[in-house]
Amino acid sequence: MATAAPSAASRIAVVTGASSGIGAATARRLAEAGYRVVLTARRKDRIEALAEELTAAGHSAAAYPLDVTDRAAVDEFASAFKTVGVLVNNAGGALGADPVATGDPDHWRTMYETNVLGTLNLTQALLPKLDASGDGTVVVVSSTAGHATYEGGAGYVAAKHGAHVLAETLRLEIVGRPVRVIEIAPGMVKTEEFALTRFGGDTEKAAKVYQGVAEPLTADDVADTIAWAVTRPPHVNIDLLVVRPRAQASNSKVHREP
Repeated sequence: MATAAPSAASRIAVVTGASSGIGAATARRLAEAGYRVVLTARRKDRIEALAEELTAAGHSAAAYPLDVTDRAAVDEFASAFKTVGVLVNNAGGALGADPVATGDPDHWRTMYETNVLGTLNLTQALLPKLDASGDGTVVVVSSTAGHATYEGGAGYVAAKHGAHVLAETLRLEIVGRPVRVIEIAPGMVKTEEFALTRFGGDTEKAAKVYQGVAEPLTADDVADTIAWAVTRPPHVNIDLLVVRPRAQASNSKVHREP
């Protein structure tokens, strides 16, 4: 992976789940901020197209197909680097909206493996590289679901609570080392795939999530908050940033126009 070798001219930022939505938008923002962005996701064609887009715009970017739940693949990926400046743990997602009584255990398992174990895998593998940079940053993109429950969301809520606790605990455990731990917890974000994936491609159900909400957050909104937090001076740690659209007061209280 020669294209992702460390560069003195531009620090490396690894973004997981960079094939669409918040991940792709974050990669663009960090590239614009001068980072050498390494895009990871399972969909090779998507991240390669984004890397080409960023390179054509004069930025530095490389694509690396990766399944964050495959620990052997993650370790091989991490071995390509001597130092890494930023790790954005964005890969995740939701499946289903069933109550606890009828929830699909396979959906729960997949959500836990992606949102929690995927974050664990990348963080463990790259933490020595972040340390070696002398000024590293771990970002965990969780969700307001990681801070409050709502009906029909228990599997996703449980997974995002796991991601939140991972970030909170890691911050305690590595205090004194040159690595910040930032958690960004978005509320309602309308992207091209999140709700559609959650409801198995059912466009009607996906549309109802945002029905009547004039301006839900966009992927760019969340990417802006991530880039802002990452680019604070090294001594400034944004422990937790919760960002919601104005129309959303909580996970279960949303203003919807008729």
